[in-house]
Amino acid sequence: MNRNFRVRPAHPDDFASVYEMAKLTGGGFTNLPADKKTLVEKIGRSDDSFAREGEEQAGDLYLFMLEDPDQEVIRGTCQVFGAVGLDRPFYSYRISSLTQHSQELGKTFRNETLNLSTDLEGSSEVGGLFLHPNERAGGLGMLLARSRYLFIREHRARFGDCTLAELRGVMDESGNSPFWDALAGRFFGLSFPEADAFNAVNGTQFIADLMPQTPIYTAMLPDTARAVLGHPHPTGRAALRMLEGEGFKFDRYIDIFDGGPTVTAATDQIHTIRSARDFTVSAIEDGGTHEVIASAGRLKQFAACYAHIKLAADDSATIDPAAAKLLGIGVGDRFAAVAR
Repeated sequence: MNRNFRVRPAHPDDFASVYEMAKLTGGGFTNLPADKKTLVEKIGRSDDSFAREGEEQAGDLYLFMLEDPDQEVIRGTCQVFGAVGLDRPFYSYRISSLTQHSQELGKTFRNETLNLSTDLEGSSEVGGLFLHPNERAGGLGMLLARSRYLFIREHRARFGDCTLAELRGVMDESGNSPFWDALAGRFFGLSFPEADAFNAVNGTQFIADLMPQTPIYTAMLPDTARAVLGHPHPTGRAALRMLEGEGFKFDRYIDIFDGGPTVTAATDQIHTIRSARDFTVSAIEDGGTHEVIASAGRLKQFAACYAHIKLAADDSATIDPAAAKLLGIGVGDRFAAVAR
């Protein structure tokens, strides 16, 4: 594992690094568009969320950076949303079944339909996870992903009882979506890249304005579209496995743009949140045998990194010097830890 990195809140002067990563995503990352104005607003909104007083759930956005402070480089980012659907509708398609029987034909037909839904409004969301292509080894993706849950655990009152994650759907080599081309693209006259870019900047209200509200029978879609319903982009399969390992499940909700899966979990049952423990630093020394992801600090002081700890009595533990430095903690300070 790479123990030089930590996850910490984004700062306004991280804009250049965020923009460079956004340009590397290859499209389809609604939460990380390569649009300078949108990214500046996103960083500002995040800064306001970290600074907000009060602990109630709100429409916050928390943007995090994966940083090697010694080398002064940023190599990844992730995001957490306090609640979706508060200031604008949060749309999904729910895949439902409709069984119909013909007595004359002596046949029963079970049809799948897509129903436009706002069922998930009020949920918290984890998303926007992107790792620099040169750093996709050494467990950094896991550190980014699980740091979000440690942040939620530390600030539990700011988040809902349900947490969701949207995964990018299947696209071809040109960045086009078979699902979009077969369905929404027929109503909007926009290519998928154009619609995705518009959504990233302006939101999804245009979907409500122009999409039909009636259920859509999947049998009427071409095979190319039906084949990708609820399937993640190949580059997102590892992310889906990590989410499933945390207890997220696919409950037949899909993204209205590319048909990718939306997975959900009861927030308190997310594995990292449920399994993490709090410790007090008894000493800062090497030799710890427990390999963990550790976090410390609240809001703007939050940080997470890999660490080695040794358990002591009374919920205290030693922590290695490198991790203590990355977290900014000393003897007597509190930190949370979960097994890697």
